[in-house]
Amino acid sequence: MLRAFLPALAILAIAWAAFGATPTPPATPTPPATPTKAHKPQHRSTSSATHTPAKGSTQTKTNKATGAKITKVAAHRKSKPARRPSRSYQQAPSRERYKEIQHALASKGYLQGEPTGDWGPDSVDALKRFQTDQSLMPDGKINSLSLIALGLGPKRLTAKSDPAPPQPGTPAPPPPPQ
Repeated sequence: MLRAFLPALAILAIAWAAFGATPTPPATPTPPATPTKAHKPQHRSTSSATHTPAKGSTQTKTNKATGAKITKVAAHRKSKPARRPSRSYQQAPSRERYKEIQHALASKGYLQGEPTGDWGPDSVDALKRFQTDQSLMPDGKINSLSLIALGLGPKRLTAKSDPAPPQPGTPAPPPPPQ
């Protein structure tokens, strides 16, 4: 009987330790230390603002949870205005680019009339219909997905381009020297 009881008790103790243990609560932030009497402000004001100790002054506080003493050195920091990152705005297409887009819309049957280069309500409506048919967001705005679907995507130049194949009947150029 005792031989069966001891292993069961050991398993129960292990399970109790693994599953029954309560998690430790997260450490709560300690409030900032209050200045000591040696660091009283020279003037008294009627407001309830807290005094910030001078640069290089020290403050000592005892952590309630661990009993350890915490020493803080106050640093004087000048306040700087918050700086927001500059936002880059995309430039509007040129009149020639608008003509290209209108020509592509007209060739696909979405824009009636001759491409003028002026982006008006008729061009916006044509682009919205095209975007709807292409399962794009029909907002009427020229974006990269719409331009790619129109066949007017980004034009990239490569550093090395392949030479054109020689025309029949012309002599082949000599091979480069090695």
